[in-house]
Amino acid sequence: MKKKRVVIIGAGPAGLTAGYYLLKHSDQYEVVILEQDNLVGGISKTVEFSGYRIDTGIHRFFTKNDEVEQIWEECLPLQGSPAYDDILLDRKKTFAQGGPDPEKDDKTMLIKDRITKIYYGRKFYDYPVHLNMTTICNMGFFTLIKATFSYFKACIFPLPNTSLENFYINRFGRVLYGMFFESYTEKVWGVHPSEISADWGSQRVKGLSIRTVLKDVFKRFLHLKSNQNSETSLIESFIYPKLGAGYVYEEMAHRICQMGGKVILGAKVSTICGESKKISRIVYQKDGKEISLKTDVCISSMPICYLFSQMKGIEIPHRIYQIATKLPYREFMSVGLVLDQIHLENHEKIKTIHDVVPYSWIYVQEPDVKMGRIQIFNNWSPYLFKDKTEIQDKVMISLEYFCSCHDQYWKMSDQEFIDFAIDEAIRLKIIDGREHVLESVRIKVDKAYPAYFGTYDKMDKVVDFLNHIPNLYCIGRNGQHRYNNMDHSMLTGIETAKHILDPSLDKKMIWEVNTEKDYHEEKKS
Repeated sequence: MKKKRVVIIGAGPAGLTAGYYLLKHSDQYEVVILEQDNLVGGISKTVEFSGYRIDTGIHRFFTKNDEVEQIWEECLPLQGSPAYDDILLDRKKTFAQGGPDPEKDDKTMLIKDRITKIYYGRKFYDYPVHLNMTTICNMGFFTLIKATFSYFKACIFPLPNTSLENFYINRFGRVLYGMFFESYTEKVWGVHPSEISADWGSQRVKGLSIRTVLKDVFKRFLHLKSNQNSETSLIESFIYPKLGAGYVYEEMAHRICQMGGKVILGAKVSTICGESKKISRIVYQKDGKEISLKTDVCISSMPICYLFSQMKGIEIPHRIYQIATKLPYREFMSVGLVLDQIHLENHEKIKTIHDVVPYSWIYVQEPDVKMGRIQIFNNWSPYLFKDKTEIQDKVMISLEYFCSCHDQYWKMSDQEFIDFAIDEAIRLKIIDGREHVLESVRIKVDKAYPAYFGTYDKMDKVVDFLNHIPNLYCIGRNGQHRYNNMDHSMLTGIETAKHILDPSLDKKMIWEVNTEKDYHEEKKS
């Protein structure tokens, strides 16, 4: 019996998961994955520079879905003994019985503590904001009183949930919104929160509000910590691949090939051909050659604007085409730096190597810089360094930015933008001077963030059109134009594979991943 060919566009978390799940559960399909980059992982890839490994953005591994968790653990089992930094710091952890030794085996997930901060007014605040003495002292008594009254006013006189600004104000009050959300959100999206749909808040902030912060404080007081029933934004620990976020997808791609699938890198899709209202062929370019590939099923994780502009032979109503091709996006850029020191003192009661601040990442809420986040890789894995022993006297950080492909920052040369980022880090007192920078790299990711403004309010019409192409599935962050986390992107791939295996299932379920509040707040049993 001839196998059906499934062509998957994009080797990110969603595309790889769809191929992996399909091959694992059936031998009736030929899976071909086309990736235009030379690395797998999409926005979750790990980039090598000068012997160092650095992630493209923040990618903590946490999920409330058992199937996603199982795939991660199949690819990279949980550590069974201490990692290099655990040994140096004599950390007490509960390791997986029979799990790999990260000192010997690269195929390992590390157990990491999450400590996230907000940098505002040149001071650090907990994220999410906790009602403790540090917060009170940083804010000052009068600001705290204003914030309290502002919150109660929002409770009594809530604003209509017509924008992201109103969404935040209703949950935190206008004062806290201005301190901890307004500037950062505008940096990410390039427009003021008043112009953004409230849907973004429901996707990313999920169940978090002052009430859940107070509830979390109460649980801490009673020592009732539990990852399983916490809001996603309050999770205090996660797992992380020894060699970076992208390594789990490198391993998944390897396993797909072992099961008979193909992962073709450097393959840029140019045309998606339709015939009889179905997708029939995918044309891609590789090494200067144009290759045409017949397909029985097409799974797309490419940006919807590209999908529509490349579809030929499928009749698309003009109005739908205009909505789809004008959907807005934001680009991501980061500058990775290896330093001999960082100009931040560790005032936490947490012992670290080289006395580096123990923060996983920092949200930069300062309006006088373009920088949006800072990631400190010393607190993720010592094995990201060229040599693990370098963690004792070096610091690796990422300075992260959000922009448009049309703006001046995206168009700067690598060195110009690296210099710009270093200048901002010095202004923020993160770095004491240029002389402390030992290595640097600039990373650019096109269409990293599907945006919730512009034609997005008509997205339902695009979804309805796509669902009527029987052998086309759209998955992942860009494939669905939804700001998904990794696990949600992977789950769209799983749901798609299930539908291919059993077409009687409702195809709309693929689009309903990451839309139900219950999914965010409570792990399904």
